[in-house]
Amino acid sequence: RRVHGAFLTSFSGRKYTKMAIRPLFKQKKIHKRTKKFIRHQSDRYDKIKQNWRKPKGIDNRVRRRFKGQFLMPNIGYGTAKATKHVLPDGFKKFLVHNVKELEVLLMQNKQFAAEIAHSVSSKKRKTIVERARQLSIKVTNANARLRSEEDE
Repeated sequence: RRVHGAFLTSFSGRKYTKMAIRPLFKQKKIHKRTKKFIRHQSDRYDKIKQNWRKPKGIDNRVRRRFKGQFLMPNIGYGTAKATKHVLPDGFKKFLVHNVKELEVLLMQNKQFAAEIAHSVSSKKRKTIVERARQLSIKVTNANARLRSEEDE
């Protein structure tokens, strides 16, 4: 086989496509804040971890939103609804336990990618991945629990 762009040519000369499954449209995700919100006085004491906790004190200057203090997380930092739960490749995840659940994605294969649940056996995974290939549905963890022929 020789590779020519998106086409694979077999030695018999026939061309067949091996294109990656792409989403219908990929919207750029805008992050309103990339830094973590850190807990008040976590920089001052080692016993106080950086994990965010809302200050509850009556005189607390962070809670009262004084200038120059740590910012508190609020709903304004939330992700846009259009790009929420979207993977970097532009798909949304859909958890699949069997082949029947995979059929749900038949009309949504440009928007959702299947993710095989961790409890699914390697034998069932092979059938799910094969059926997904027929329906042209992207599987995010298609290579999980696959053993090569030499190992068996």
